Amino acid sequence: MAQIVNDFTLNIATANGTGSQSANLILLHSMFEMGVPVSGKNLFPSNISGLPTWFIIRASDAGYQAPGDKTHIQVVMNKDTWLADVEKAEPGTIIIHNMDVKLPVERDDCVVLGLPMTKMARAINPKLARMIANMYYVGGLAEVLGIDDNALQAALTQQFKGKEKAIELNMRAIGEGRAYAAENWNCDIGYAVEARDKNPDTYLIEGNEATALGCLFGGVNMLSWYPITPSSSLAESIIGWIPKIRTAEDGGSTCAVIQAEDELAAAGMVVGAGWAGGRGMTATSGPGISLMSEFIGLAYFAEVPGVIWDVNRVGPSTGLPTRTQQGDLTLLYEASHGDTQHIVLIPGTVDECFEFGWRAFDVAERYQTLVFGFSDLDLGMNRWVTAGFEYPDQPLDRGKVIRSQEQLDAIENFGRYRDVDGDGIPYRTLPGSGLEPILYRGTGHDEDGVYSEDPAVYHATVTRLRRKIDGARDNLPAPIIRAEKSKQVGIIYYGSMENTITEIDDVLEQTGLSVSTCRVRALPYHSEVEKFVAEHEQVIVLEVNRDGQLFGILRKELPVELLSKMHSVAFSDGIPPRARVYADMVLETLSLSSTQEVTA
Repeated sequence: MAQIVNDFTLNIATANGTGSQSANLILLHSMFEMGVPVSGKNLFPSNISGLPTWFIIRASDAGYQAPGDKTHIQVVMNKDTWLADVEKAEPGTIIIHNMDVKLPVERDDCVVLGLPMTKMARAINPKLARMIANMYYVGGLAEVLGIDDNALQAALTQQFKGKEKAIELNMRAIGEGRAYAAENWNCDIGYAVEARDKNPDTYLIEGNEATALGCLFGGVNMLSWYPITPSSSLAESIIGWIPKIRTAEDGGSTCAVIQAEDELAAAGMVVGAGWAGGRGMTATSGPGISLMSEFIGLAYFAEVPGVIWDVNRVGPSTGLPTRTQQGDLTLLYEASHGDTQHIVLIPGTVDECFEFGWRAFDVAERYQTLVFGFSDLDLGMNRWVTAGFEYPDQPLDRGKVIRSQEQLDAIENFGRYRDVDGDGIPYRTLPGSGLEPILYRGTGHDEDGVYSEDPAVYHATVTRLRRKIDGARDNLPAPIIRAEKSKQVGIIYYGSMENTITEIDDVLEQTGLSVSTCRVRALPYHSEVEKFVAEHEQVIVLEVNRDGQLFGILRKELPVELLSKMHSVAFSDGIPPRARVYADMVLETLSLSSTQEVTA
């Protein structure tokens, strides 16, 4: 049988809390160590242990990182989903199962390979058999796919850092699983991994950890947080790195960490830090943003800088708390009540998670406002390849801060909320500087910060705030545009869709459709986005949500003459975007729009 090399999707069905995550990450990292382009998706339940979990590994020489449209190899370990996992397998699927689970695998149209994982694990260590059993499918897969022992050893060493007994025990189980497969699985499964040249400077990192590092290098002084999946690991990563990179000469920390009693309190602490001249932040998800709404409005109207990272999960309500979505975009852009508009930075890669982690603080202080970082569970909690981060090489941008009496005297008719140079951004003083006045007011106020309910004063204030945020457009990260010679179809997308767009593009090209792409990286959107829309005959906006939220924002803000060419392709089911799903929807939408044009 001709082997398909470095081009398959592996789905591992286990139960949460059984140690399967370690086994799955060892598989992922061992392929990575061999230089194989590989990505992993962890679909885990919203409880501590016991419920079903799936881990999807995609090997792709083409660099595709989406979950894949088809499962080629299915590992079956969880009796609660056993029958469904077996039934869902397409004909020709390789099914690897634990023979000690007394449930049927009746698929004559699939290649079924069994291994007595529990029995063999008990022979090594009865107490840890439930955890060790997972390493036997690692060994079996290593044998039939051709995963190198040295790569497995390196992955084990990384996973169990310094725990020599754990490394030895698990390597033994992997070895026994490999030996069993070699002796009993007398077949060529048709898939293999083959080593590629690996950049020695690359490594795998979660988006949340990359963001955490960026925040620390951006000078965060205060982290307040309340645990919520999938943002908790962002805060935990900051906490973990502080002793290594943010320790003062006297041994103390240069970043305070406070676990708040709730999300509302966490947001209040961010506002307090910003008022005091510090760089404060919190990390949360959609439900937390809802609770923070009042303080978000206060920061916007009182013009207090701060940073909030939203790692998006599926809503509404509790929704699917351990699945991914881009459903919070509109919530962030217009968070709180009244007329509000916020700056939102939207990374699409782990490198940008790091960059926007530090850049968000500069933007917040430059524009004296809350800045949102917008990530999602897929980008935040899965591991991605990076060749290292580009560290900031400029001083912190503190914005229009008056630090001396001479600076204060040089500003004619200074007022805390007076725009003296037309950009909508006033000057501010900081507590402890000895300069007056130090005014931040969340109620109606005039340019001097004096309470006012005068209609004309209020209108002037909110008009200036709109001008301030709107003026940030072209100073925020510009879109990433890949333009084709043909200007027939353009695709606009954002965030973690970056990890699927290349495959979507390739699927569309197979149908003869060549498209240009524009990845939006910030709101309010850059002027290049409007130019991109104007240059193309039809424009599709791809999103991982139900309602087409960026599509709605663009339709509200773009010139009316551009709106007729705009189309929304939005889909959300909690799973990271699959290329075929979106490509088919794009083709259907273009077909319908063409029909409508002909009819018209």
